[in-house]
Amino acid sequence: MSEDWNTKYGTRRVRRDPPTLEEAIFAAVGITDDQQQQAEIAAALMGLPYEEVLAEVKKTGRALARSATRVITGEQGAQRSVVVERRVVRRFGNDKRTGT
Repeated sequence: MSEDWNTKYGTRRVRRDPPTLEEAIFAAVGITDDQQQQAEIAAALMGLPYEEVLAEVKKTGRALARSATRVITGEQGAQRSVVVERRVVRRFGNDKRTGT
């Protein structure tokens, strides 16, 4: 799927790719939390049957539920961020170049 158009520099071609099913589901997840509505949105974007998309949305929902980010709120409802930094310690054996 490409389209040609003319510019002062010559003919240019623009490639237009339809979204993948995963991209359509990702977009629908960003719009609503309801899985049925997500399936309707993704099916409309892709032009696929609702039942087929609903099965994929449910699979994606299960995977997202396992890796969901948790937000801790304080007494007044203010969100707090917790940053965990891990320092990587690299230990090397005897270095052949220095002889140590």
